[in-house]
Amino acid sequence: LREMIAPGILIMGTPLVTGYLFGVEAVAGMLAGSLVAGGVLAIASSNSGGAWDNAKKYIEAGNFGGKGSDVHMAAVVGDTVGDPLKDTSGPSLNILIKLSAILSLVFAPFFVNNGGILL
Repeated sequence: LREMIAPGILIMGTPLVTGYLFGVEAVAGMLAGSLVAGGVLAIASSNSGGAWDNAKKYIEAGNFGGKGSDVHMAAVVGDTVGDPLKDTSGPSLNILIKLSAILSLVFAPFFVNNGGILL
């Protein structure tokens, strides 16, 4: 739980610092960038994790040498990497995008009145 404090502060602080220092336009740009990059990365993570899981099942069904082969051992490693991608990384990026957007929306009046001190 202690390891989650720094990433949480980073995620919640980024829109706040961006809005305060650079204004509303910078927050809009940051949100657009995080939406595009995070959305693509979330979809890619979820899909690749699912593909590695299905590849292992396909090999265990007797294809490409079946269980015990070198291909199966490689597929097990791929599934070990793919499960966290599919189950945690992809969905957490979706939450990151939503949290950034909600924080920006809540603090938008403050950014309009007080933001952009560096510009």
